[in-house]
Amino acid sequence: MTQLETGKSVLEVDELMQLLPHRYPFLLIDRLVDIKAGEGAVGIKNVSFGDGFFQGHFPGKPVMPGVLIVEAMAQAAAAYTTYTEGLETDGKIVLFMGVDKARFRKPVIPGDQLRIHVSTEHRRPPVWRFRSTAYVDDKKVADATYSAMLAQGI
Repeated sequence: MTQLETGKSVLEVDELMQLLPHRYPFLLIDRLVDIKAGEGAVGIKNVSFGDGFFQGHFPGKPVMPGVLIVEAMAQAAAAYTTYTEGLETDGKIVLFMGVDKARFRKPVIPGDQLRIHVSTEHRRPPVWRFRSTAYVDDKKVADATYSAMLAQGI
């Protein structure tokens, strides 16, 4: 992994790809902003009709699948944690352990900008528990708590 400059408050997509193994079409965050170590960050997903999942979900009425909103939350949390804690991820992978209290309040559609507020609820490496709330404009569209672990590559 290339060493990123520490203490930045914004990470662009090229920097996120140094922290996450995901690539198009499954890299679901475009930017990480408002990064505050020990507090949280905001992941940005610019939702576009060109996103592949809209082809089948749903024809004529495109809606971002809730499971992909949760995945975007997890990616924001993984990037935030890896960056702020300086985790060495070479040869390792972040794996979901569980998702709790996921709620979807409004559909996310092409043209929306999903703003995912993420914070760490609990940490005991290699396991972390996160809380995320996703907004479009100032309206809450989803929230969840979830846990993940850093494991040897599979």
